[in-house]
Amino acid sequence: MSQSSPDRPVPHMAPFSAPARLRLAGRLTTLVPLEPAHIDDLYAATHGEESEPLWRYIFVGPFADPAAFRADMERKAAADDPLFFAVLDNRDGRALGFQAYLNVEPANRAVEVGWVLYSPALQRTAAATEAQYLFAAHAFETLGCRRYVWKCDDANEKSKAAALRLGFSPEGLFRQHMIVKGANRDTAWFSMLDSEWPARKAAFEAFLDPANFDAAGRQKTQLSALNGRTRAANRG
Repeated sequence: MSQSSPDRPVPHMAPFSAPARLRLAGRLTTLVPLEPAHIDDLYAATHGEESEPLWRYIFVGPFADPAAFRADMERKAAADDPLFFAVLDNRDGRALGFQAYLNVEPANRAVEVGWVLYSPALQRTAAATEAQYLFAAHAFETLGCRRYVWKCDDANEKSKAAALRLGFSPEGLFRQHMIVKGANRDTAWFSMLDSEWPARKAAFEAFLDPANFDAAGRQKTQLSALNGRTRAANRG
């Protein structure tokens, strides 16, 4: 059940401060505000003969040449909402993807994670999961969010599966919500609440624990299973 409803007033909370340009460091990856210095790495990581699927559900891209990509990335780096972060590989410092905080609502203590684009080298890795953990932890524990949002094209099955795996709950569908690249977009909504964060945090940290991976780097217990267990425990 939701933690607030018309007959359950919310205690007074001051609006939170919007996300700032800071460094979020993990064991595998580090998130830093997007800067022009990251652009060459990002172009190399996200463009090539088979890059089109990476950009299929992004509002822009792929780009015809490095100059067009640079111009777009420089606009993103200068923006405050969305506030873009590059995802750096801690092994060599290369930027392998980006993500953003957006639709910031200080009075409602809500923020969305979006504009997630991970290169093939980052996709389906523990580092990618850690990048999402760092963002969520900062949203709940530093910003003081009550509500953390994930939205995607309803046709994007991978994004919907990722939302569920990460511990977001489905909220419904906005039909004919947008026209993106000349096509209709029905938007699927997901959220995570502050009351749910302790259990989600425990699942993230259990998954990311080095003991959860064998010598070849294969995960022993999936994050979706850990989140399933926390949900069952909460129901109990």
